[in-house]
Amino acid sequence: MSRVLVIGCGGVASVAIRKCCQVSEVFTELCIASRTKEKCDKLAQDLAGKTATKITTAQVDADDVQQVIDLINSYKPNLVMNIALPYQDLTIMDACLACGVNYMDTANYEPENIDDPEWRAVYDKRCKEEGFSAYFDYTWQWAYKKKFEEAGLTALLGSGFDPGVTQAYCAYALKHEFDTIDTIDILDCNGGDHGYPFATNFNPEINLREVAAKGRYWERGEWVETDPLSWKMVFDFPEGIGKKNCYLMYHEELESLVQNLKGIRRARFWMTFGDAYLNHLQVFKNVGLIGIEPVKFQGQDIVPLQFLAKLLPDPASLGPRTVGKTCIGCLMRGKKDGEDKTYYIYNICDHQECYRELGSQAISYTTGVPAMVGAMMMVTGKWSSHSSYGRQFEAEFLERLMPQTSMEIMSYLSSRIIKGIGPRMAARIVQHFGDETLLVMEREPERLAEVSGISREKAKLIGEEFRQRVGMRQLMEFFAMHQLPAELAVRVYKRCSGSWLEDQDFFRFNGIFRDTYLLQRQEEHITDVSIWNG
Repeated sequence: MSRVLVIGCGGVASVAIRKCCQVSEVFTELCIASRTKEKCDKLAQDLAGKTATKITTAQVDADDVQQVIDLINSYKPNLVMNIALPYQDLTIMDACLACGVNYMDTANYEPENIDDPEWRAVYDKRCKEEGFSAYFDYTWQWAYKKKFEEAGLTALLGSGFDPGVTQAYCAYALKHEFDTIDTIDILDCNGGDHGYPFATNFNPEINLREVAAKGRYWERGEWVETDPLSWKMVFDFPEGIGKKNCYLMYHEELESLVQNLKGIRRARFWMTFGDAYLNHLQVFKNVGLIGIEPVKFQGQDIVPLQFLAKLLPDPASLGPRTVGKTCIGCLMRGKKDGEDKTYYIYNICDHQECYRELGSQAISYTTGVPAMVGAMMMVTGKWSSHSSYGRQFEAEFLERLMPQTSMEIMSYLSSRIIKGIGPRMAARIVQHFGDETLLVMEREPERLAEVSGISREKAKLIGEEFRQRVGMRQLMEFFAMHQLPAELAVRVYKRCSGSWLEDQDFFRFNGIFRDTYLLQRQEEHITDVSIWNG
């Protein structure tokens, strides 16, 4: 169905690629390209025999526009997924424009060399006009908007978690939970422990530049800057993570949120750090090791931060030794129907569960999965314009995928979506049945009684509720796929006692299997439904 070029083969790219390969009916062909082809070959070899996706590899220097152009012209992809360094965003965007290919990335552009005269002129102008001094922002990439529109192409920027999912959380909340949002606090917590005295959970160079930068937040229509890590608060994170110190930082999604969600009085970003991390960071800063300007050493130019990054543990190596959970979410306050309202949307990710599924720690996982989702939307959807919400994706077909892995099933059942199952019971059920949990609930619900605390009667009730809930959803998706109204699906559901958990070749209506057809009697509106057994 699609041919996608992925540039990058680090921790986040590996997660995104592995997730793409789990949906091989969408990502039929992938080319993995990096400066170090051996890393691409190793990943491709590891995936061989585990996916139907056809995988090839290539070597490319993403700093060289012509090399990227040559690779795109050779491979002819439908989409380029840029999961390389943010220094390379602009060269890859230029190459996509030259070749007429859609583009996406997970983080906004920042320069590797802050002394470049062309970049410095734009930076100094922005500092004066906007009042903030962060080296990374959307100025450069947003300037490409008209170029991509005129070329009839799409560029999806920041399709990670933060940025990415956090904006989706805020947009969802404004659309469904609030009339107006007054304040947004994005809270990014890594409650994990890797056992090293000091390490970064993603690219050290990018991580340390980000942390050492001045803080910045939106307050009453203007940007306010703070000294690096000078503002601290304590937040009690859910699901056992507990109280953590959070420090105010600048993050690029703030820039997008205040432009697109009108009326926000305050928007801030917070990240958690332990004392050991901050103590090491202060020492590195004191001795100049997080500097980004080259220094002479034995006749060679060396960037101190790049040298430090080489000495630190590879983030990709942290997976097997990291324990604990991450929590990233948005705490929003505003009004609904004239009343004050507080709403918190968050994601919990367990480091060890991530490692068992994909060989990754949770930091890479939470960024890599949204990258795959963004790419999937781009190769299967189309754009439309909404009078209230602007330009957005319009899906011609929507399939709600059921949770596949133990971690996903655990999260699904812990949400109390099934009556009688809470977080503790969900943990016991998933621990007992693993990845087969939902299959057992559908086809052999009596086996739930094998779990401590579930009687035979309760097992039966859980199985019935699960089949009814999922059956109704699949029935409505079936009706939507055949352009039949949702209210008709409800009428059919009420008249039929069966469930709809069979595969896509047939549905089950009161024990009738195989080749079921739903016919619309009139063109103007539906007055009745016939169910034929073929």
